[in-house]
Amino acid sequence: MKHSFALVTGTTSGLGYAAASLLATKGYSEVIVTGRSLARVQETATQLAAETKKQVFTPLELDLDKPSSVQSALAKLVNRNRPIDFLLLNAGLVPFKQRVLTAAGVESSQAPLIGHHQLTVGLLNANLLSPNARIVIAGAEPARGGVPMFKYTDLPAFAAKHHHGDRTAAVEALIRNGPNVKYVPNNTYADAKLIIAWWTAALARRLPSGMAVYAVSPGGATDTKVVRSAGPALKYLFIPIVNLIPGMNQTPETAARRYLQASEFGTDVSGQFFASAKGKFSGPIEVQRHPHLHNRASQEAAWQAVVKVSGSDFSYQHT
Repeated sequence: MKHSFALVTGTTSGLGYAAASLLATKGYSEVIVTGRSLARVQETATQLAAETKKQVFTPLELDLDKPSSVQSALAKLVNRNRPIDFLLLNAGLVPFKQRVLTAAGVESSQAPLIGHHQLTVGLLNANLLSPNARIVIAGAEPARGGVPMFKYTDLPAFAAKHHHGDRTAAVEALIRNGPNVKYVPNNTYADAKLIIAWWTAALARRLPSGMAVYAVSPGGATDTKVVRSAGPALKYLFIPIVNLIPGMNQTPETAARRYLQASEFGTDVSGQFFASAKGKFSGPIEVQRHPHLHNRASQEAAWQAVVKVSGSDFSYQHT
């Protein structure tokens, strides 16, 4: 694929910043960098240009928690009328110690997916993704299970117990951290990343032929602002321990390279969740084959719940 036009969310620091820099050095002719504050993202674009010696960065204000901001960003992209070749949905958040909801009633760590969905569907509806576009969304290792201090919800059991077996309603409850959902920050984070993996699989079935989407865990990279909201146990116990174990942590630049690696994957693995090998948080990424990740009923429930919460769906039917 010709390296031409990329858009990266959450670029004012951490993995998004590193990814934007790498895209410029890889030869992309334009990289749209986004952030909640226009002034801050303008500073980011200037800093990236100075560091890379590449005048390819275009700032775009985008607050994924605010549908009006997503629509404003989409309108600006429509006016530019330049199809995007690589869409990197990087922005994310570790849950706060106490539950925080957006104005739309979405739990804070679930909110980026809602905004990313609105952005992606909006770009598809406006025909602003190139025919062979690649979409990468940030996942995380806890979605596969087996990560100390993190546990995802057993969706079928939760749906059967509280929602008469309706998995879509159950996913919506998790997204909103609603009735019968106990707020445990690390578990909420695991649920958010599992829903991302399911959403990715469902989106892949809806994309036009030639396009592809992947969920990619960047792995251990604790030197980023994404952990600013983490609870004390994670921030002061788990992360310091991980940092002491060889191979369990990596620089933001190394982690961001996983995103770029996935941007070159083929359509044969579209919809898959890529993460480290079992027991690892760095090193090569591989397709995760755990059965709960590949449950089609859960994947479709996640898609329908996100559509309902976001109010956004395709305006036409892909085949």
